[in-house]
Amino acid sequence: MMMVVMMMMKHHTRDDRGRAALRRLREAGYRITRPRQAILQVLHEHQEGLSPEEIHELGEAIYPPLGLVTVYRTLDLLDELGLVRRVHSEERCQRYASAAPHGHYLVCRKCHRVSEFPCKGLDAVVDAVQERTEYQVTDHLLELRGLCPSCQADGTDAGISADGSC
Repeated sequence: MMMVVMMMMKHHTRDDRGRAALRRLREAGYRITRPRQAILQVLHEHQEGLSPEEIHELGEAIYPPLGLVTVYRTLDLLDELGLVRRVHSEERCQRYASAAPHGHYLVCRKCHRVSEFPCKGLDAVVDAVQERTEYQVTDHLLELRGLCPSCQADGTDAGISADGSC
């Protein structure tokens, strides 16, 4: 029962984030087009970081006329608006994930799953960095890399995928 409630809360949070993303696009003066809706839906439905090609493939199932160039342009726009984050994978391929409020991610080196995590202790680090460097920190991104529980259970190597692709 508790698991179902947690899953429902997680789904509700994702839905709220999806509505907030659409609202942010509107507020920034951008139209809510079917391609943008499809791309946002794909990003909000998948936990793993996705490559533009994967987003395109999954997005075509939602909106068949979706083009790869549109995916790239939309990802650039969503990144600029802070609605997605570029997650760098070891294969030097850019992957994208829905933006967490403060950009704290765990990234699996094998399957590329991206999970958000809370990091309350980072504020003190940011304050200390600002004091020592006189920078005014306006944003941050923290990515921790390792193996997710599923890949640990597989017992397989954390290297590049078998076909070497992204």
